[in-house]
Amino acid sequence: MGNRPEELRALLDSVAKQDGDPVEVVVVGNGSPLPDLSVPDLTVRTVELEENVGIPAGRNVGIEAFGPGGRDVDVLLFLDDDGLLPDPGTAERCRQAFGADPRLGIISFRIADPDSGVTQRRHVPRLRAADPMRSSRVTTFLGGANAVRTAVFQQVGGLPDDFFYAHEETDLAWRALDAGWSIDYRADLVLLHPATSPSRHAVYHRMVARNRVWLARRNLPFPLVPLYLGVWLLLTLARRPSRPALRAWFGGFAEGWRSPCGPRRPMKWRTVWRLTRLGRPPII
Repeated sequence: MGNRPEELRALLDSVAKQDGDPVEVVVVGNGSPLPDLSVPDLTVRTVELEENVGIPAGRNVGIEAFGPGGRDVDVLLFLDDDGLLPDPGTAERCRQAFGADPRLGIISFRIADPDSGVTQRRHVPRLRAADPMRSSRVTTFLGGANAVRTAVFQQVGGLPDDFFYAHEETDLAWRALDAGWSIDYRADLVLLHPATSPSRHAVYHRMVARNRVWLARRNLPFPLVPLYLGVWLLLTLARRPSRPALRAWFGGFAEGWRSPCGPRRPMKWRTVWRLTRLGRPPII
């Protein structure tokens, strides 16, 4: 969004230092003009959007910059503009991982605070999140630090534009898993990113609730929709948010039922079982 030029420059420098073949870069200005981003030994293309179209739609613009569904490249990295790749071997290990497993569709990086080295629990995309140093197969991924095989986009489509913010990664992950792809969390692939709270976004509580309903309506078999949303309603109440936050959450929850959620493609029951075997049945 154009408000972190120094951090973006540092990120691009870290990408330029990656081992192996040069990494092509697209930077999308989401409703913001972009500064000069010339970096030695790095090809940077820029796209400036007239308005902020949200995280998933902005990322979809970046995908299409590499041809329909990103077809001009094999793998796309998505990196938050205030992140940093501390290890020059990150991109090469991504290439090796995808080369070794033809059904690996998505890799989720470990996000660590640059000062403390701590990985927040919410940045470990599984229920058993106590040990962020343990790599594993997972059922979702982190939007600001990941790598996706472009064949996934070509088969199941891109991120859901209308979500704007929150749960767009899980929507794509469920569609990818339903199509037979796998998702790995790799603790050895690190993006340094300042520790933050997701509620720093003014729209957080409304978007989280609305998109949770959309996620269920779009992707789950009908019997699981009330179970999934009922569990999340109970969890939200158990966390005892503030009154304004709870009001925004219920407003978003109602909006999710009233408004169109996009195309409905319920996952197969064998995908439900696969998610369950991976430790996260699609009701939690």
